[in-house]
Amino acid sequence: MTVSALVPSRGLGAGALRAAAVVALVAGLSACEPGASEAGRPPTGVLPDGAAHEAVGAAPPGSALAAVDALEVRGRAPRTGYDRDLFGAGWVDTDRNGCDTRNDVLARDLAGETFRPGTRDCVVLTGTLADSYSGRVIEFRRGEGTSEAVQIDHVVALSDAWQKGAQRWDPAQRTAFANDPLNLLAVDGPLNMQKGDGDAATWLPPATSYRCAYVARQVAVKAGYGLWVTEAERNAMATVLATCPDEPLPAAVPAAQEPGATAADQVSYPDCDAVRAAGVAPIRTGEPGWRPSFDGDGDGVGCE
Repeated sequence: MTVSALVPSRGLGAGALRAAAVVALVAGLSACEPGASEAGRPPTGVLPDGAAHEAVGAAPPGSALAAVDALEVRGRAPRTGYDRDLFGAGWVDTDRNGCDTRNDVLARDLAGETFRPGTRDCVVLTGTLADSYSGRVIEFRRGEGTSEAVQIDHVVALSDAWQKGAQRWDPAQRTAFANDPLNLLAVDGPLNMQKGDGDAATWLPPATSYRCAYVARQVAVKAGYGLWVTEAERNAMATVLATCPDEPLPAAVPAAQEPGATAADQVSYPDCDAVRAAGVAPIRTGEPGWRPSFDGDGDGVGCE
């Protein structure tokens, strides 16, 4: 089914047009919702180009669906030359709060966490995860053979980023990307392994109730870092978000906040439009919310 078959005439207002488009999309997609045997696979009824464009064009301003329109569509570049260490050697302390990013995210996403004595509440020993990907509750316990039950997922996988623009970045920008809290979630370990470097066209969380938020976060990350998407990926994103057209575009997701820090210390912006809207453009290296992707000419000043 295409949206155009059910869209009213141009005489109707934008709101009615959008509503009709969304109703058509939801009706058409609900019949092809994956079952349990298709866990992790994207919807089988991905919208074709025309319907995807119509869905994005009818999206409410500020929504994740509307933001899909800003993503550049290109083919996937070769994976040649990719290495995890090109995005920094393991987890680092990019926010300078004294804890590495992995422990920051565990502390942020787990409930009832405990810490290793003598680490100033940095090294997470135990905790409970309400896993967004599976919908299960998972007990985390640090140690050989147990830590793997909960892993930190790059929502936009590093290899996927490499093939869609990150090859052109310098090491500092790749390290910032790999440790950006917006792109990180503590999740079910086996599902993280299953995902690999999949994008929205090849992998989605089995918990269908989380798919809108998951894809919205991918859109925010790719838009914020100027990464492109493939045509199939763009259409898959539109397919998911058309079922929840009011899903907002995430602006920032802080990691565990440094003791004594204020919300302003943890501010982050997904793109230069957000920087300008906040009235802090141009933004400079070291200022709250700075991202290397804002600095196109490498002069330390972004969103000029």
